[in-house]
Amino acid sequence: MELTGRIVADATVRNVASDRKVTNFRVAINRRYKSGGEQKEETTYVDCSYWRTDKLAQYLTKGLLVQVYGHISARPWVSKDGEPMASLNFHTNEITLLGASAHRNGGEPYNDGAKSTLKRQG
Repeated sequence: MELTGRIVADATVRNVASDRKVTNFRVAINRRYKSGGEQKEETTYVDCSYWRTDKLAQYLTKGLLVQVYGHISARPWVSKDGEPMASLNFHTNEITLLGASAHRNGGEPYNDGAKSTLKRQG
């Protein structure tokens, strides 16, 4: 599955085990459509996780346009009130930075050794 959108806040890295880290970020996807002759816009927010390396977090900053590839899974939990809850998480396998903002750090900083899991376009 492929999603394209803007990162809404700088990515964070979380330790989940003594030797495992996950990079988390949220992407906003805008959809424009007409309804009853009126132009409308709808924004969907998608929580993403990236497990391959934490070195990419420094490039995944607020406002950056990205294209992510991966799959969705459900994440169930129980609220403080005892109510069953669930959310969707996008497990990211590959990230492509889009547009001129992908070059803002200059050079070739995106070689993370994870077999080209992060690409630049622009």
